[in-house]
Amino acid sequence: MEQDNSFKYLQHINSPTDLRKLRVDELPAVCDELRRDIINELADNPGHFASSLGTVEITVAMHYVFNTPYDRIVWDVGHQAYGHKILTGRRDAFHTNRKLHGIRPFPSPEESEYDTFACGHASNSISAALGMSLAAVKKGENDRHVVALIGDGSMSGGLAFEGLNNVSDTPNNMLIILNDNHMSIDRAVGGMKEYLLHLHTSNWYNRMRFRISQKLTEWGVLNESRRQAVLRFNNSVKSLLANQQNIFEGMNIRYFGPTNGHNVIELVRILTEIKDMKGPKLLHIHTHKGMGYKPAMENATIWHAPGKFCVESGERIIEKPSEPQPPKFQDVFGETLLELAQANERIVGVTPAMPTGCSMNILMKAMPDRAFDVGIAEGHAVTFSAGMAKEGLQPFCNIYSAFAQRAYDNVIHDAALLNLPVVLCLDRAGLVGEDGPTHHGAFDLAALRPVPNLTIASPYDEAELRRLMYTAQLPGKGTFVIRYPRGRGSLVDWRCPLEEVPVGKGRVLKEGRDIAVITLGPIGTTAAEAIRQAEAQKPGLSIAHYDLRFLKPLDEMMLTIIAQRFQHIFTIEDGSRVGGMGSAVLEWMDDHGYSPEVIRLGLPDHFIEHGTVEELRQIVGLDTHSICELSLIHI
Repeated sequence: MEQDNSFKYLQHINSPTDLRKLRVDELPAVCDELRRDIINELADNPGHFASSLGTVEITVAMHYVFNTPYDRIVWDVGHQAYGHKILTGRRDAFHTNRKLHGIRPFPSPEESEYDTFACGHASNSISAALGMSLAAVKKGENDRHVVALIGDGSMSGGLAFEGLNNVSDTPNNMLIILNDNHMSIDRAVGGMKEYLLHLHTSNWYNRMRFRISQKLTEWGVLNESRRQAVLRFNNSVKSLLANQQNIFEGMNIRYFGPTNGHNVIELVRILTEIKDMKGPKLLHIHTHKGMGYKPAMENATIWHAPGKFCVESGERIIEKPSEPQPPKFQDVFGETLLELAQANERIVGVTPAMPTGCSMNILMKAMPDRAFDVGIAEGHAVTFSAGMAKEGLQPFCNIYSAFAQRAYDNVIHDAALLNLPVVLCLDRAGLVGEDGPTHHGAFDLAALRPVPNLTIASPYDEAELRRLMYTAQLPGKGTFVIRYPRGRGSLVDWRCPLEEVPVGKGRVLKEGRDIAVITLGPIGTTAAEAIRQAEAQKPGLSIAHYDLRFLKPLDEMMLTIIAQRFQHIFTIEDGSRVGGMGSAVLEWMDDHGYSPEVIRLGLPDHFIEHGTVEELRQIVGLDTHSICELSLIHI
């Protein structure tokens, strides 16, 4: 979108240094302009919308009070960091956000010195910030402040609690800002909390508190053990007066709040007062996701990432195709899960905070007592599912592939070890597009392939997804992994009878003489088109196409036939080339004394940038044209 230079303040802010030249009473106007800029930009160039609108004031306040980038701000997830990007010298380039070679979708140190750590997956900010804070202490950088900004949703992640536990007994001066947008943590009410906030954030109070503690220490009255006891007593009194208990004070983390996260002047005051306090601190703020844009405030779920929209009307711009389109894989999953659950009373659904994204909301609506959203807690989702499976239920646990990386141990230790009947559905497998390297589902096949007791499958199309889901819930199937990509499949008429697929059996899609192409998953439809083009360009060329279907167990009979018939074999997968399906085929060939030429196509051994799936497939050589040309070269 063409840059709007009508802003009184924003057009002159090229860094937080410029922001800090303003008076405090000018900051509300800066916030209004920043929010308007985000709205205007995202209307035409979609991204994570509502989250960034909700954090405008705290973003401005942090950069105003803290000396960034020397002071460190660690963002959790990064959905909420668009204001941060605009204030830190990227406003002119913000129209390229999430586009190929443009601004990255989430904060990254590779893009800006103001981006202090990797973002994308939730709940890592406290641990990373604690490491930075401890490093500052060790290096004698006593004037360096470290701030972790974490949302209440991310606080459900186990890593956040591991970090909090360590914060409480590790020397540090970090500040945690808990952005509570009315999703997970109950709101405190009453006037006492405001009184306590002002009391405990005043210079007078804290100077007095410090001097008294200093004198008591000098007199030998106050040692470390007694200091901790005093702090616990102080926290207890605060809890009693405020009628509010919280885990942070139980961990000896000084707690302030809750306060209004949309009052930038008050936020500046509070941050100024508490920033130099010694020891770990937590400021609890209340915000409204989508703040400042009515449609987003009224429906934050849809407006998390709404796509293009009209700023004036709030109407989302959804292109309606002229012809019927294949469904999204996630919707086929949701519809099929409900169908299976209606026939099998043991089936339950589990998802970590993404019921709409994975379409488990279909089951939730029809059978609310048989579907569970466990929050941002992927490891727990798997182990929770395993516990239910141990007692006779049949869980379908749906996790985005990239996020399932966090549950790797749980898959091994809690599901596969006992061969429990958990169906692990990995949505968003392979290249996902504009969300970039933190969200590409690149590593699931390579990571899970060595794990005993797992069945690992990937459907060629929507009908195969339905059949695999039906197969996975049959008795005796054990721990069963089904991975499929983001977006639409290839079948408009996708409903089919639910039939068992023989485990470990692939299928021949097309016979041929010259080259064998082995594919796994929906990338096979791209390969099929490439085969058609290659044969059209070179009359007489005959290419066979095999759908492996299962990475584990491999179809050894089919591989034997391929090895005996073909000297040239292509393996194609939408996953890591290192350790993936192609590697499995190579290993099998070598183990059984076959030595054909095996050319492996897959995702390269480096993190892949953001862009559309089509653009990224061209870059990595997994588009129709690249596969076709490679086939012609090697014959």
